[in-house]
Amino acid sequence: MNMRSHLVRVSDCYREAAGLSRSRVSTIVLNRGSTLDRIAAGQADVTTTTFENAMLWFSVNWPDGMEWPKGVHRPVVCVPKEAAE
Repeated sequence: MNMRSHLVRVSDCYREAAGLSRSRVSTIVLNRGSTLDRIAAGQADVTTTTFENAMLWFSVNWPDGMEWPKGVHRPVVCVPKEAAE
């Protein structure tokens, strides 16, 4: 799997759990409703920074109790030591 398919897979799992459309998730995460559909159709790409930011957003906002998709790396959210205390 490539980065685009990982992004689409994670976003589709998230949208199903959240009861949202792909375009709504695309608007929330990528600020443009058509982007995830275009990526899924092979008509668009994302930069590395956009991919990393989107995957981090999904990791931070992932629904409790829902398993992260197998085979897709989940970014680790680092909490500053001061904030943890």
